[in-house]
Amino acid sequence: MKICCLVKEVPDAAVQKRIDPGTKRLDRSGERNLNPFDTHGIEAAMQIREGGEVQVDEIVAVTMGPDTAARALHKAVALGADRSVHLSDDALAGSDVCATGYALAKVLESESPDLVLLGQQSDDGECYTIGAVVADHLKMPSLTQVIQMDVSDGKLRCQRQAEYGYDTVDIELPAVISVGDAINEPRYPSLKAIMGAKKKPLDTKATGDVGIEADKVGEAGSQTAVLAINPPAEKAAGEVIEDEDTAETVEKIIAKLEERKLI
Repeated sequence: MKICCLVKEVPDAAVQKRIDPGTKRLDRSGERNLNPFDTHGIEAAMQIREGGEVQVDEIVAVTMGPDTAARALHKAVALGADRSVHLSDDALAGSDVCATGYALAKVLESESPDLVLLGQQSDDGECYTIGAVVADHLKMPSLTQVIQMDVSDGKLRCQRQAEYGYDTVDIELPAVISVGDAINEPRYPSLKAIMGAKKKPLDTKATGDVGIEADKVGEAGSQTAVLAINPPAEKAAGEVIEDEDTAETVEKIIAKLEERKLI
């Protein structure tokens, strides 16, 4: 079995996120890191390999992004991936989730995986949709919000978080699975793994290497566009009632609730 794990470089959690008013895109000039949600996908792949129910011959980390995104791949390899693939091309700049999903699917076509794993969302855009878009292009079944996964005889039995509980779903391979962060606790890479990550194969590909059509990526190939950005309306600060006299404080609270017809 070959497992491909989709990963993404995102602004570090400690960096305050802001939208560039000129480009109407997220400002990515600060410190960046591997998307924390994707570490659960890598850990899920490692647990399938270590579980022994099926033979996992290779775990491949795949990303799309600028040159700096290679650092996210190094971290993915340190967490257990055997090698990585980096799709990087100026023609990809400005791609929305539709164009990104198409481009990633073309890379995955060249890899022919039995299973594609990724985190349920990215820590920047939080679209929750890239897995479904990729699966649609690959003509593979897809599940989201998966929190438990068992593999046997070419099938997956998944438990996924639903609105009012949990669903148990059997799904044929190959498939695309977006995992929730409740599925596992990602391991910490050892110092040896971190040091050895840069020595593992990293294959950088351009759009032409995987048959990506130029008019289907970038701003021209995107099906959505940000037309305007408006900050949320400021809210007035709430009133704080000091508890100097309990009886008087209770009366004030009751009066406020009655004023708003809450009691």
